[in-house]
Amino acid sequence: MESPHGVLMEATTGEIIYEKEKDVRISPASITKIMTLLLIFEELEQGNLSLQEEVTTSGYAKSMGGSQVFLEEGEKQTVETMIKCIVIASGNDASVAMAEHIAGSEAEFVKRMNARAEQLHMENTHFEDCCGLTDSADHYTTAADVAIMSRELVVNHPQVLDYSSIWMEDITHVTAQGSKPFTLTNTNKLIRSYDGCVGLKTGSTSVAKYCVSTVAKRGDIMLIAVVMTAPDYKVRFQDAASLLNYGFGRCSLYVDENSEKLQSVSVKGGVKDQVDCLYEAPFRYLNTTGKTVDGVEKKIILPKEVNAPVKKGDKAGEAVYYLNGEEIGRVDILYKEKIEKASFWDYLKKAGKRFLTG
Repeated sequence: MESPHGVLMEATTGEIIYEKEKDVRISPASITKIMTLLLIFEELEQGNLSLQEEVTTSGYAKSMGGSQVFLEEGEKQTVETMIKCIVIASGNDASVAMAEHIAGSEAEFVKRMNARAEQLHMENTHFEDCCGLTDSADHYTTAADVAIMSRELVVNHPQVLDYSSIWMEDITHVTAQGSKPFTLTNTNKLIRSYDGCVGLKTGSTSVAKYCVSTVAKRGDIMLIAVVMTAPDYKVRFQDAASLLNYGFGRCSLYVDENSEKLQSVSVKGGVKDQVDCLYEAPFRYLNTTGKTVDGVEKKIILPKEVNAPVKKGDKAGEAVYYLNGEEIGRVDILYKEKIEKASFWDYLKKAGKRFLTG
């Protein structure tokens, strides 16, 4: 890889496959908008926004320079259209309009961006605006942190990829001067040139140089290739493609959906004599040797009996996975229901049932 900073991550596991100066603080340019998009999609998920809700562009949002979709002051567009303007055409004006719509001001929205970065343990990231237009030294991130927020967005809100994979689409500006079409063209050229590419975001300024967070899917594998501070846009895309090729050439994913029913655990002193259990999540193991994963073994560790009370969601045991005799990971097994401690009357009822049933 020619560019100074980069990361290749497998999205479903979060495992880093390749890194180059991944924790060095650098200017992110429009890669910033990944966090803006994450907050937008979280607002949608929480029901605080709807895709067809209208957003009004302020004079301040209209004044944004750099990459823009030329929104006019007072112009109204739906949230869905604004998302397209941000993720396809990297509209700074659309980003600010959405920030103001959600938080009342860009400054307040940026506070939320920094708070979310802290929650994601992006320890080397700080935002000063919502679009990456600033050249402030206090606006910085790293290749590793870009991969973290990219993963959070595409894994938990995969619908963003429906928008980031659009190559060209027309929107309509409706203003006092009338209606006119405007074509959004994707800034990520890999959408058309790389097999499986579905996103995500590019950026460039004189300080940040050229950067990209690229998402590509082939089969069960989803890769995130982050390239930062590339000397020109061609190197940016060449490096991203090289990272993706490396990942797809070496990676295979073993997935156990953990759909089978687990044995129940006996409960001593409870209102019920048994408690059902379930897996906390599917198990995923990323193999980077370039070979197919064969012969994975699973060992279930559960107690035969537990004392009441039992709390729903507490850890009951584990599923431990082995490959060639070596442990490759674990998944927690949880109690499926709450079992209260039996009272005197509960024991009396049980005794009555046993008497009636012989």
